[in-house]
Amino acid sequence: MLSFCFKVSNFFLIAATCQPELFGHNFNSNIAAFDKLRPAIIPQAIQLFVHYPFIYCIILPLTHSLSLSLRSMNPFISICIPAYKNKEYLEILLKSIVAQDFKDYEVVVTDDSPDDSVEEACNSYRNILPLVYQRNQPAKGSPANWNAAIALAKGQWIKLMHDDDWFAGNKSLQHFAEAAQADSTAGFIFSGYARYENGVLKSDHPVQAYSRKKLADSPLSLFASNFIGHPSVTMVKNNRVDWYDERTKWVVDFEFYIRCLHTEKFHIITEPLINIGINDEQITKAVFRDPDVEIPENLYLLEKMGTGILENIKVYDHYWRMFRNLGIRNFAAIENHSRGYTLPLELKKMLRFQFKIPLGILKIGPFSKALMAISRMK
Repeated sequence: MLSFCFKVSNFFLIAATCQPELFGHNFNSNIAAFDKLRPAIIPQAIQLFVHYPFIYCIILPLTHSLSLSLRSMNPFISICIPAYKNKEYLEILLKSIVAQDFKDYEVVVTDDSPDDSVEEACNSYRNILPLVYQRNQPAKGSPANWNAAIALAKGQWIKLMHDDDWFAGNKSLQHFAEAAQADSTAGFIFSGYARYENGVLKSDHPVQAYSRKKLADSPLSLFASNFIGHPSVTMVKNNRVDWYDERTKWVVDFEFYIRCLHTEKFHIITEPLINIGINDEQITKAVFRDPDVEIPENLYLLEKMGTGILENIKVYDHYWRMFRNLGIRNFAAIENHSRGYTLPLELKKMLRFQFKIPLGILKIGPFSKALMAISRMK
């Protein structure tokens, strides 16, 4: 009996040494120690199959199950998926995860759906992926659902993936992992992306050279435009307690990036590694140009970050453009949408000047920029 058990244990060892990718990055990094054992144990494993052929059907599934358990214990990357109803898109994402060459990850799905569709999709992948599923009761909403997934993560790195986005190729996760391993000082990694609408490629967005310079100059340059992109293009070291600010929806992504980049070094992967799905149910579309969202959230940012950030021309111009684009023409309109946040003196001064200019002129780009600069100098 002892001999039989020894041979069975040898089989597991062979499975691990012959296919270390099943057991993840940590096992793979130590695999050289087992290489010298293969010549001794492989003949015993062959003898095991000759005398006990039925064991083949028993041990192989057990080996796969064991590999999933080991990978989920201490993964290098946690792929965190805050889900809401999008079963078809979610299955595209899960298939793209299965296809990844890099295997040292876990998948964490937190579900805000009112039905069982997402849970059913996840159940069909439980024997394929090291997957953790949690139904939120009650639903948390965005971005609290993002934070719920991150809270369950065990990985050294957090790879947030929205349920309508997916990996562009089978080496996407490997490129993120290699970047993390090559640059041990970086805590914030992001890549380029491709934009899809209703399954059709609309545009490619490799990271532009100017992005590195702008971020190096100041993370506040993200007020001018969020050139990093969607959270799905990022991977962040799992050493934070302050993740996405649940008081925001419209500014949630770039506000988080700015906080990260004040404390973490960034690393850029130029090529598009993520496909971003665009659909009508996304939060950003729902709140676009909504003064009841944009005005209070941007006033909250000034309360949180301090009005001193208005000294940065990119930040000042951001607020100039926001009030112009919303068509705000008096202080009463701001008060109606502010949800109790105070309009600081610096913005009052800006707006007194802006209110004097006809909206038609303000919407002419060069004139607006010149007037903004004059306002800032006053």
